[in-house]
Amino acid sequence: MSRPTELRDSQKELYYFRWRLGVAAVGIVLLFTLLVGRFFFLQVIQHEYFHTLAENNRITIVPIVPNRGLILDRNGVVLAHNYSAYTLEITSSKVKDLDATINDLATLVDIQPRDRKRFKKLLEESRNFESLPIRARLNDVEVARFTANRYRFPGVEIKARLFRHYPKGELASHAIGHIGRINDADLEMLEESDDMANYRGTDHIGKLGVEQSYEKELHGITGFEQVETDAGGHALRVLSRRAPVSGDNLTLSLDSRLQEIAEKAFGQYRGAMVAIDPNNGEVLAFVSKPGFDPNLFIDGIDPTSWDALNNSIDKPLNNRALRGQYPPGSTFKPFMALAGLELGKRTPSYTISDPGYFMLAGNSHHYRDWKQGGHGSVDLKKSITVSCDTYYYGLANDLGPDNIYNFIGQFGFGKKTGIDIEGETTGLLPSREWKMKRYKQKWYAGDTVSVGIGQGYNLATPLQLAFAVSILANRGVVVRPHLVRSIQDSATSQVKTVPAKPDAAVALKPESLELVKEAMIGVTQPGGTAASVGANAPYLIAAKTGTAQVVAIKQNEKYVASRIAERHRDHALFIAYAPADNPKIAMAVLVENGGHGGSTAGPIARQVMDYYLLGKVPPAPVSETPDAVEEEHD
Repeated sequence: MSRPTELRDSQKELYYFRWRLGVAAVGIVLLFTLLVGRFFFLQVIQHEYFHTLAENNRITIVPIVPNRGLILDRNGVVLAHNYSAYTLEITSSKVKDLDATINDLATLVDIQPRDRKRFKKLLEESRNFESLPIRARLNDVEVARFTANRYRFPGVEIKARLFRHYPKGELASHAIGHIGRINDADLEMLEESDDMANYRGTDHIGKLGVEQSYEKELHGITGFEQVETDAGGHALRVLSRRAPVSGDNLTLSLDSRLQEIAEKAFGQYRGAMVAIDPNNGEVLAFVSKPGFDPNLFIDGIDPTSWDALNNSIDKPLNNRALRGQYPPGSTFKPFMALAGLELGKRTPSYTISDPGYFMLAGNSHHYRDWKQGGHGSVDLKKSITVSCDTYYYGLANDLGPDNIYNFIGQFGFGKKTGIDIEGETTGLLPSREWKMKRYKQKWYAGDTVSVGIGQGYNLATPLQLAFAVSILANRGVVVRPHLVRSIQDSATSQVKTVPAKPDAAVALKPESLELVKEAMIGVTQPGGTAASVGANAPYLIAAKTGTAQVVAIKQNEKYVASRIAERHRDHALFIAYAPADNPKIAMAVLVENGGHGGSTAGPIARQVMDYYLLGKVPPAPVSETPDAVEEEHD
């Protein structure tokens, strides 16, 4: 039996069809509206943003590193300059097997073990997206050989870079300083100072000395090129260019020939010397021996050279002139004498009878004089000329620690001189407050007695001693020392002279200054502790010798250098200014473990003064090695 035919509801089907069609139409309209809205958002509202992205895909900003400024001495001798050379560089993040790549490169370019060590050291200190040099200063043959095989080495490229060079090598290395690769600490400093943008494309920055302190002037202003590139990142053409501005040129107050003579005069001795023009504070010579070759640091010093410098017993990286702190010894006495005269504790005629020692009331301890048996009758002038310790033990006791601290501090002891390079130490001019804070102990009379002869807690840098004697030579006028004499603007070629920086003068009576000056002249005359230094000099030298103990000896024991290890022997000191009646140079010389100032440090000073005042070139260094001789010290 067949099923009955079902009747279709055409009206109902048509209704549902139209309803579905309407829903679909609304959906299509909504989707189309969303699409149009999105197009509008991207192409109208976000037009500038995506236009910039598109341009960045097409245009690359390439920084142009500026030439670093030159450093010259006062006579125009170049101490630091730049030259261009090719370097072979590797970006480690783009290299699959770094060691294998370096080995393959070594078949094309001469890569020594020291190059590998330096590269690995740089790799540890740098980010992996930076390109680092594996070989610097490639010759033309090496460049051509690598270029022909460039396709084999993804992540390796040759770059033309500017290199810093110090043609005088070790000469004045601690004053000039050096540049080195930018590290994390440098990056942090640049970010804090908002200078980061100016260092795009730059790998190096000043690390020490003038290179560091005048980094802003020497670096210059980075330029840029807008370069159109293709899809592969290859340059097509330069769209625009802003030229870099070279760094300013610095002229130092240093005389490189004087510096050379001073450094040679030390021979094999360790030590420091600073010579200043007392009239304007210009530093004429700045010696720290031994020095180092700043050229070693430019590409990143190799580990072998670094170990040799850093672990050397002679500490060549230690800036002795700026940071070395030593007891000033008897070079402290002229300032003590001025304190006695100015504060009314001594008169020119005041005389003591020196038995060879000093005793505090109620104390059996003998503070001995350097000369056994003493100097007999001693007035103020003679106390400086023969360097009588006994006289200054008594003077210090009469002055007291507060007067010593307040008066002597005016000459720059115990504080930074303000020289225009970084890293200076303060030395130490002790006080009651300092000792209580440092040792939680009160001040004793014995402390005062030791301070009076420049021993005890007293510490001074060679720079501080030179600064102090320059104030003395300038009759109390204080002018801060500085190394940079003038700055030449690279854009305008205008030269700006660095002015002297006067400070509050030390109020001194003319008669006090004259008496101390005459006494210091007597030091270099027959009967003085440095008579040999002044012998046959056509100009008058005002000076003071000094000896600073390195290790203490027993009260009744005689100092015999030959019985003491070389590095435990006393330091030799010498301060001077000349010509005494019209000072043009003031200096301090320190010879580590050199013994007596008059026989070791004094001859170095004489050679420096002879050249600066007379143009006389010495025939040979003073001494090649420290001799272990028996001698009495002042």
